[in-house]
Amino acid sequence: MFSWLGTDDRRKKEPEVFQTVSEGLKKLYKTKLLPLEESYKFHEFHSPALEDADFDNKPMVLLVGQYSTGKTSFIRYLLEQDFPGMRIGPEPTTDSFIAVMHGDTEGVIPGNALVVDPKKPFRKLNAFGNAFLNRFVCAQLPNPVLESISVIDTPGILSGEKQRISRGYDFAAVLEWFAERVDRIILLFDAHKLDISDEFSEVIKALKNHEDKIRVVLNKADQIETQQLMRVYGALMWSLGKIVNTPEVIRVYIGSFWSHPLLIPDNRKLFEAEEQDLFKDIQSLPRNAALRKLNDLIKRARLAKVHAYIISSLKKEMPSVFGKENKKKELIGSLGDIYKRIEREHQISPGDFPNLKKMQDQLQSQDLTKFQPLKPKFLEAVDDMLANDIASLMVLVRQEETQRPNPVVKGGAFDGTLDGPFGHGYGEGAGEGIDEAEWVVARDKPAYDEIFYTLSPVNGKVTGANAKKEMVKSKLPNTVLGKIWKLADIDKDGMLDDEEFALANHLIKVKLEGHELPSDLPAHLVPPSKRKIPE
Repeated sequence: MFSWLGTDDRRKKEPEVFQTVSEGLKKLYKTKLLPLEESYKFHEFHSPALEDADFDNKPMVLLVGQYSTGKTSFIRYLLEQDFPGMRIGPEPTTDSFIAVMHGDTEGVIPGNALVVDPKKPFRKLNAFGNAFLNRFVCAQLPNPVLESISVIDTPGILSGEKQRISRGYDFAAVLEWFAERVDRIILLFDAHKLDISDEFSEVIKALKNHEDKIRVVLNKADQIETQQLMRVYGALMWSLGKIVNTPEVIRVYIGSFWSHPLLIPDNRKLFEAEEQDLFKDIQSLPRNAALRKLNDLIKRARLAKVHAYIISSLKKEMPSVFGKENKKKELIGSLGDIYKRIEREHQISPGDFPNLKKMQDQLQSQDLTKFQPLKPKFLEAVDDMLANDIASLMVLVRQEETQRPNPVVKGGAFDGTLDGPFGHGYGEGAGEGIDEAEWVVARDKPAYDEIFYTLSPVNGKVTGANAKKEMVKSKLPNTVLGKIWKLADIDKDGMLDDEEFALANHLIKVKLEGHELPSDLPAHLVPPSKRKIPE
C-alpha cells in the first residue's frame, strides 16, 4: 500500500512511502520505469516487460554447463529425492529447461501451459516460440528445499555448429533471459573432461553484466588425483580468464556433488569445506532476495535511460522525407560515434551502454522514423526514482531483514551436516574432545606445566606480562593472542593459573593448526575445576 503525494512538485521533493519492498518495486516499475521502456521500444531490443510474478517469486538458481557435468545430479543431491522428468546419464540426457519448483503434489506442467500462468514468472518466455516451449517444463514436488528456492536445470551445452542450429531457438538468448531474473548462476565443469566448447563460450559471454551472480563448481573432483586436480583447477581458471573479462578471480568451488562414495578420498576435507561454503552462499539467497531485485531494477533503469538517449538521437538524425534508407545505413554504421557523443553529453559510463554489434544488428529491422524524440518527463521520473524512491526502499529492505526471522534454505542436503558428528568441523580444532569425558587439554598439560613453572608463578598464577613473553613465541598476531587470552582467563583476574595457561597453549595450538577460534569458550574446554557444579 502506498501514500501518493498530491502535486508533482511535492512528489519530486519527497519520496514515495512504501509498506513492503516487493509492492514498492512493482509500483515504481509500473509508474516510473515502464512508461520510458514502452516509449522507446526497450522490450524489443533488450528484455520483455516485468510482471508481478517477477517481483514476488522465490529466489531462483540457474544451473549451466556442458553435458554430463552433473547438473541434474547436483539438483538431486540438494533435494535428496528424484524430481519428475529427471534423467541422469553420461550422454546428453536433459534436453529441456526444467524449472524445479515447490508444489503440493508431484507433477509436470508443460511449457505452453506454464507461460499462461500469471503466478509463475515465465509468461514472457512465450516470445521464444514453440520450438522453445516444447523444450520447457516445470517439475513440481513437495520438498522443504523448494519452499525457499527454485532451481532451473538446463540442457547440456554441446559443441559443434550442427547442435546449435538444430535447437530451433536462440539458446544463449533464453539463458540471458533467465540470467536477468535469477539470484544465482552456477556454472558446472567436469574435472576430468575440461573443455569449453564454442557454444559454452557464447553462453558465458551472454551472461555478461551478471558476473556478480555467477559461481563456478568444479564437479566430479573425486575422480582425479590431487596433483591432477591442481592442474585442472589452474587450467579452468586460465580458460575462464580468457572468456570472463573481469579483473577479479571468479570463485570456484571444488567437490563431488552426488551421494556416491568418493572414488579418491584424499581431498575429503577440502570437498567438505568447499561444499559448506557453497551451501552457505545458496542459503543466503532468501535473505538477500529483496536486495537482488532492487539491484536488478536499478541496472534495468540505467540501461533503459541509455537506450532512450540512443533511440532519440537516431530519430533526431533521420530525414523526414528523402534519403531515409541511406541515412539509416549511415547511422547504424556510425553507432559507435553516437555512443561516444551520448557518453560525453550526459556523463554516462561506457559500461552502461548495450553491446554495439548486437544493437547494430537489431536496428537493421527497425523503422528509425517511427522512433520517439526525447521526452524529458519520462527521464525525470526515472531519475527521481533512482535518486529518491530507491533510497527509501533501501531503508525498508534493512527493516524487513531485521524483522523477519532468519530465512535460510532448509531440508535436503542442507540439513545433512548441521548437527551430530558429521557436522562440518565436528571434533576438530576447538571442537576436539567434545565427546570425551576427560578434559582434552589434560593430554598435553604436563608439557605446558613445565613451561608454566619457569615463568615464576606467584600464588599459583603467572602475570599477564610473564605469560605474554611465552605466548608471543607462537608468532601469532597480537589480535589473535588477545582473543586467546580472553578465552583462557576464565575468572577474568588478569592472571593465568596452571589450567588456564594450559588452555591458552591449547588454543594457540588450535590456531597454528589452521582452525578458527570460537567466539565463546565451548563447555568441553572449560577446566574441570572451573566448571559450575549443577545444583
